[in-house]
Amino acid sequence: MQRIMFKSKIHRAKVTDANLNYEGSITIDVELLEAAGILPYEQVQIYNINNGQRFETYVFDGERGSGTICLNGAAARCVAVGDLIIIASYGIMNEQEALNLKPKAILVDANNRIIKT
Repeated sequence: MQRIMFKSKIHRAKVTDANLNYEGSITIDVELLEAAGILPYEQVQIYNINNGQRFETYVFDGERGSGTICLNGAAARCVAVGDLIIIASYGIMNEQEALNLKPKAILVDANNRIIKT
């Protein structure tokens, strides 16, 4: 049996930009992506803490150390700059992989700098 398991999250990241006219995705500081084990073009789920919106998109890598969290395209309508969001990634794995999984939770400060992994 295959299971869909929670793999990692970037918790309480602050939205720094929303660009409705850009091709769809979320742009995330590559430092945060590496810490969370999320790859460019990977599907992620976004949970907006401020308004309760939940949606999926895919990842673009942003400038290292910039703290960028930018929602692009249609996803830009689901957030406002300054909103706090959770960015979650999941993986499909077999029973043994699922039993050995150690999810990562990346906590960030108000400037999207890593404070705990």
